Amino acid sequence: MSTLDVRQQPQRAHVMRQRWEKLAFLHWRWDAETIQRTLPAGLTVDTFQGDAWLAIVPFYMRGIRPRFCPPVPGISDFLELNVRTYVRDAQGRHGVWFYSLDCDQPLAVWTARTFFHLPYQHAQMSAPQADGWIDYQCQRRGESPSRFRYRLGTETRHAVPGTLEFFLAERYLLLSQTPRGLRCGQVHHTPYPLAEVELDAWDVNPLLQAGFENPNRPPNHLIGSPGVDVKVYALTR
Repeated sequence: MSTLDVRQQPQRAHVMRQRWEKLAFLHWRWDAETIQRTLPAGLTVDTFQGDAWLAIVPFYMRGIRPRFCPPVPGISDFLELNVRTYVRDAQGRHGVWFYSLDCDQPLAVWTARTFFHLPYQHAQMSAPQADGWIDYQCQRRGESPSRFRYRLGTETRHAVPGTLEFFLAERYLLLSQTPRGLRCGQVHHTPYPLAEVELDAWDVNPLLQAGFENPNRPPNHLIGSPGVDVKVYALTR
């Protein structure tokens, strides 16, 4: 199943609505065999020209709510920072595998763990904005803090099929390890409007907390997006 196939809206009811805003995708080129050793049985690391990719993605979650409910002040808006790689399952579907997802909303952490079996972690987070710059900070209890200061460009574009940008950004499936085995979750949104990113401060603490070695280099690829509106679907086989 190609990425363009799963980009189409599913013919079934979604379970949640949300908006993802002001995303920064910090990607490191990684050894594929190293990534493969971290994956559960049934998943194969997805590569572009032989290379695997590992990412840190800070962003804002907005308007999170069940399908028929309005957003709730104090609950529906929060921050998320995830560590991810890209995989294929036994059916050949291309998706995202999450190593961690930090969040500053306890209810969201519980919901994602319970219904989507994702490795959410509660963290203290803040992301004030000034003059276009986002000062994004995240710290789990007992762990080293992380800080990412970035600014998105104003011009946007869509990723072109066959390019590295398309491989990294055009992902509409997530794979999750549940008590009943691997399951697949789908999201639907328009293709990301992609923007250049200025990165003034960054670190790799989320990668270290996920069990990876320090790459000792800046990200090999950096891109951002002002955001998309998203429909989320229940897990399936």
